[in-house]
Amino acid sequence: MTEHAAGPTGPGTVIMELGADTGALILYTPADLDGAEIEISRHGDPLGRRTHSQVRQRPVANVTRYAAVYSSLAAGQYTIWRDEDRPAGTVTIAGGQITSCHWPE
Repeated sequence: MTEHAAGPTGPGTVIMELGADTGALILYTPADLDGAEIEISRHGDPLGRRTHSQVRQRPVANVTRYAAVYSSLAAGQYTIWRDEDRPAGTVTIAGGQITSCHWPE
């Protein structure tokens, strides 16, 4: 089975749903992760439900950046997964805010 690789994101194509206890995450990555699906889960629950987002090209002010976007996340701490078994890092999501972080080296 062949997977479809999404193209670059255009202006206004990402919708962020924010609320008192709901935030969002923009995870910036190196270009070589373009197309990768990166999973996150609530921190402290390695067997818990994970959600994923695909890294895509994101044009920003005459530059191309690469990022995965996670909308509608319950506020709290999350684990970013390098692969199925190894965490890459953690991030804290605040309600009503968009949090951004960079893929750990």
